[in-house]
Order: sequence, then C-alpha cells, then structure tokens
Amino acid sequence: MSPLMEAPVRLHVSLLVLVTLTTLGHLVFTSAWLQGTAVLALVLYLAGVIRHLSSMARWLLAAAAALSVVVLWRSEAPGRLLFEAAGRFAFFATFVVALSLLRLPAYRSRLVRRCGEAMLLQPPGRRYPILSAGSALFGIILNIGVLNLFAGMIEKSNTLAAAQGRAWVRQVRQRRMMLALLRGFSLAPLISPMGIGVAVVLSNLPELRWLDLAPYVIGAALLIFLVGWGVDHVTGPHPAHVVGPAPSAAPLGQFCLLLLGVVSLVFLLAWALQVRLPIAVLMGAPLAAITWLAWQRRRLGMLGVPAALASLHRQLPWLLAPSANEVVVLGAAGYLGHLCVALVPVESLGPLMVAMQPLGAANAVLAMLLVMGLAQVGINPIVTVTLLVGLVPTLPIEGLPPALLGASLMVGWALAMMSSPMTASMLILSRFTGIASSRIGYCWNGRFLLACIPLLAGWFLLAAW
Repeated sequence: MSPLMEAPVRLHVSLLVLVTLTTLGHLVFTSAWLQGTAVLALVLYLAGVIRHLSSMARWLLAAAAALSVVVLWRSEAPGRLLFEAAGRFAFFATFVVALSLLRLPAYRSRLVRRCGEAMLLQPPGRRYPILSAGSALFGIILNIGVLNLFAGMIEKSNTLAAAQGRAWVRQVRQRRMMLALLRGFSLAPLISPMGIGVAVVLSNLPELRWLDLAPYVIGAALLIFLVGWGVDHVTGPHPAHVVGPAPSAAPLGQFCLLLLGVVSLVFLLAWALQVRLPIAVLMGAPLAAITWLAWQRRRLGMLGVPAALASLHRQLPWLLAPSANEVVVLGAAGYLGHLCVALVPVESLGPLMVAMQPLGAANAVLAMLLVMGLAQVGINPIVTVTLLVGLVPTLPIEGLPPALLGASLMVGWALAMMSSPMTASMLILSRFTGIASSRIGYCWNGRFLLACIPLLAGWFLLAAW
C-alpha cells in the first residue's frame, strides 16, 4: 500500500478504534459524553468510507438516512431517539472490531495451520464430521476468515494427483469438503456465546441470558450437524479404506483448550463485572487477542506484551480496513431496528396479532423460514433478525417465549448462510471453487435443506411443547 493510500486508511481505522474505545467506556461508566464522542467519530468514519462500500451497505445507509428524516417528522423527541439509535450503531461497530482482533493471532498461529492440515488429512469416513465441527469451532474466533483460510487449504490439497488422476474423485472431494466447511461455519453463531447473532438477540431482549437460548440453539445445531453428516454419508461415494497413519488429533485438542480459555474469560468478566454477555465479549475478545499475541512473542522479553501491542498497532489497518462493509451492515441494521420499534405503535399491529395469536409456538418456525426466505432475494439476515427481534416480542403471543423466538431467528440466520447465493459465505466458496453460488446453495445443498428444515420445525414445536 502506497503512503498516499495508507494515510486515509489509517485515519479511518483510527476513527473506528475511537468509536470502539468510547463505546466501551460508555457501556462501563454510562457516560453520555463518551457516547456522544463515539457517535461523532462514527459519523466521520462513515463519511470517509462510504465510497468504498458495497451496494448492500450503501442501501442500508440510505434507508437509515430516510428513516431518520421520518423520525424528525413523526417523533415527539427525535433528538433522543436518534442519539439512542446511533449508540446502537456504535455498539455493533464495536462488536465487529472486538471480534476482528482475534483474527490477527489466529492467522499467525502455527497451531491453526496444523489443525487445518489434521482435519483435511482425515480418512473420507471421518473427514466430514471433523471438518464440519472444526470449522464451527474455528469460526468462533476467525469468523468469516475461516472460509478463506480453510477453502484455500482444501483447494491446495485437493489436486488431481491426490485423486490418482481421477477428475470425478477430485470433484466429489471438493463438493464434500466445501459443504462440510460451509455447514460447520454456519453453526458457529449457534454454538458460540460470542457470536453476532447472540449479540443481536440479547441486546434487543434484555430479559434473556445466553443460558436461556442455549438449549434451543445447541439442540438445533446438533440436529443440523447430524443431518449434514447423514446426507454426506448417503450421497457418498464410499471409497475403499486406505490403511495409513492417522493424523494426530493433538493440535485439535490444544485449539479446543485455547477456545475454552477465551470463552471462559468472557464469562468470567460478565460475572466479575456484573455486565451482560455482549458487553463482556467486547472486553474479553481484545484482551484474549493481546494475550494470545503476547504468548506468540513471549521470547522477545517482558512476556511479549510490548511486542504484541506493537504488532497490533502495525497490523490494525490490514485487519480493520476490510471490515467496513461488515461494520455498516450490522450497525445500520441495529440502527434501523431501534427506530422501527420506536416508530411502529403496538396497536397498529392488531391485524397481525390476530393472525399470529392462534399459531402460538408455530410463529417461531415462521420466523425461521422468513429469515431464510428473505435472504434468497438479497435481504441480509442481520436486517431481518434485527427487525423481527425488536417487533415480534411487543406482540403478546401466548406460547411464544422470547428465548424460543430468538433461537428460531438465529437458526434461520444459519440456514440463510447455507443456502442463499447472495451471502458472503456463499460468494467466498464460489470464488474458490469456480462454481456458481446458486449451484452450491440449491444443487449441492438442496437435499440437506429439504431434510433439515422439517426436522428443525419439529424441534422448535417439540421444544415449545
């Protein structure tokens, strides 16, 4: 990157870091001054990056601006409402930054590379469950970076020579491993208390805890995993087992311990500081990232802390500059959701409530399908989930507990990531494989979705009963 290009990038990243620090300070000390500083820095950041955003991100910013005008016209206290909504935008921007920091030590980790090699070298019968579960665990830390990392490793290892010159074997291996990677990555938001889906649901439903969601989402994640494994086994093929040395599982065990340490740190902060889990994630993720970086540089003196901080400062533009679209999409969705909930009076939803009331818990299934269905036409699940989780709980629907609704929205989000040809996850796999994203979502994954969706609907109805 040339110095002329690097200067504005560093300025934009500095503004994003300022948004993060002042938002954290506001969440801990409840300071309106700090929140105001965060909002001002956020406006300057958006003005600087708007030319480089995707069409989806620009569309959401335009919608946010239009709705802000409606608030100025219709709301009795527009200033307070817009300030609160901007604080929501800043909160989700901070969430993206905090989780992004974990990618730096992960990308530089030899342990991560050894884990990826161990998963890819598994025999065909064990490759799907290990690769799927592994990509789910790695997705907790790497987020969407796990797709770039593992998809690249799959393409490098899946050569024609490795398939003994049989092109059809190479194609089948590519399909099976890429689907295992995609389905596993899509489970990460369900099993992780640090996921963006959890943050969206818990921040909109303050009466909920992650432990309230856990039975529903982990049960659904297990069901999705087993269905995926079963479909992979049935659709085969089943080559003869080749006897050879099995790759060591030690790296995977070490990574699980590392992941357990990160998640435990987040829960410890939530307990010790008496803060909600999303706020603990905002504090725990950067702390875990710096600790991991310091461990990697421990031989450089002073426990590696100065070297870790220097590396973090040097790599911040590379780390955060590509996150602009993610920051804007998630933040604008939170902003729109907050304003919509405030603008839409509950009494105006009477006809909708009349239609939904008799369905009871079946509304959770409809919400899941709505999130997934709208994603097929390009409406990001972040937007749908944010709006629904803000509006639906205002309707007194008997038999639809908030935890069940939140879990169904998160599962719909996961299904959208596995099916919609317009999601970032599908576009990344399409780029690596050269296969159209619609073919991956509908042809490669069609049988899995047809088997999975009715079972998930039954799971939510059974859980409610």
